[in-house]
Amino acid sequence: MALSMYDASIPVFVRVLRNLDQILAKGEAHARDKGAQADALLQSRLIFDMLPLVRQVQIATDMATRGASRLAGVDPRSVEDNETSFEQLHARIASAIEHLRGFTPAQFEGSQTRAISFKSRAGELKFEGQGYLFHYVLPNLYFHVTTAYNLLRQAGVPIGKADFLGEA
Repeated sequence: MALSMYDASIPVFVRVLRNLDQILAKGEAHARDKGAQADALLQSRLIFDMLPLVRQVQIATDMATRGASRLAGVDPRSVEDNETSFEQLHARIASAIEHLRGFTPAQFEGSQTRAISFKSRAGELKFEGQGYLFHYVLPNLYFHVTTAYNLLRQAGVPIGKADFLGEA
């Protein structure tokens, strides 16, 4: 049986975001246990020219929800990037997962060849659905979740590969 575009995207997106939520919860607990300011952790960066933790989470959720919407042939939802707390980031992730669970396999039928174009900072990007999923959405989703994970590890949060994979 061939892997459907729905199966290659929605369950993967949900799992990655659920795992991200769990490692954020461990980061939040770590900050609280150490008496650290949560804002300092949310604004932490690996290096000055990279985006902070809060933006990594925002971009990861946007990548999953916008990716699913474009593959399903519907306009992506618009969400403000105004979170300033762990609680708000958890709510954003929960909202993204709820949005993703609203898609059906039927919406993804034929999406592997669906023309997808959108404007980015680099200009207009154009893809066929399968290339969009495998060469743009998934790599970007994993990049931003991995960066969030690395920021938490750098801050001393006791997480490991099993947490990233959702096996902890």
